[in-house]
Amino acid sequence: MSNAPAASSDYAPIEDFSQCHAGIFKKLDQLGELPALLAPAARARDLAEKSLEFFREAIFEHHLDEERELFPAVLSHAQKGGEFDTVQFMVARLTIEHRELEAAWKRLESGLKAVAKGRDSEINAADIELLVTRYRAHAQYEESEFLPLSQTILSRNSNHMAALGMSLHMRHAPMRVVPFG
Repeated sequence: MSNAPAASSDYAPIEDFSQCHAGIFKKLDQLGELPALLAPAARARDLAEKSLEFFREAIFEHHLDEERELFPAVLSHAQKGGEFDTVQFMVARLTIEHRELEAAWKRLESGLKAVAKGRDSEINAADIELLVTRYRAHAQYEESEFLPLSQTILSRNSNHMAALGMSLHMRHAPMRVVPFG
């Protein structure tokens, strides 16, 4: 008596190999998609990294320049009455918007840091869209309303514009240490 299993007449071992190949083909097709996905992933990492740097080095500094230099200069040289009241309202609005925009950025920052490092992140597209839309509206208001009024106010006396320019220059000039000796 033989211990070998009896060969079934409906068993088709060649078909098993063929089915294995079907699974292999499916995985190979998926692998073939990888190169097309690498470029967008690299672009996402690059955009996240550059956005982090931009907000850290440009946006926050821009807000500080406005709040420490531009806003006080315009307020101090605005004519008492309606002009001063208008400037005061605009400065309050712009300052509040700065804090709101910075808070919106902070909600995105950790997710962007993860993306910049190539890690998975749950970034809410609506939060990004909201930040972009709000910042555009903020900048448009400054460009169309506040900066023209600022130009008018500070241009009344060339010393006012020169003082603002010097103040901004000093804020951004690199500090050099001069040795004694």
